Amino acid sequence: MLDNLDKRIIAVMQGEFPLVAEPYKELAQRIGITEHQLLEKLKEYRKTGKLRKMGVVLRHREVGYAANALCAWQVPEARLKEVGQLMTAYTIVTHCYSRIPQPQWPYNFYTMLHAHTRAECQALAAELAEATGLENYQLLFSTREWKKTSMSYFPEYARGE
Repeated sequence: MLDNLDKRIIAVMQGEFPLVAEPYKELAQRIGITEHQLLEKLKEYRKTGKLRKMGVVLRHREVGYAANALCAWQVPEARLKEVGQLMTAYTIVTHCYSRIPQPQWPYNFYTMLHAHTRAECQALAAELAEATGLENYQLLFSTREWKKTSMSYFPEYARGE
């Protein structure tokens, strides 16, 4: 179970990360604990599996990656794990997951590709196809970005309620 301190830590850690010399010290001050206490709690969360990763959300369009495509692949069921491991080894793949295919849509594996142009995306998909030996895929290009946020847990704790 999570106590109030856990919820305050989670709330502050999912927000904007301060770009200062001592970011954890600043975050700890917002929570009302010491930097050491915050770092120890984060280590504990990592060790127990409550925290899997911390990362940056890149606003890819703002840095020039205007061509983005969801690539839908037909992967034999027996090769899903192997293909997943191959695909995730490529830095150009930002998302990688499988889904149950449907009769009218036989694709069961998906990767998200980001590039500067559609031609680049097509070349990247062809490179992945060659590396994996997969021939059947569809590129679905993004036309509009609707949302660029993650789930927010315990927002009332972020506001100090």
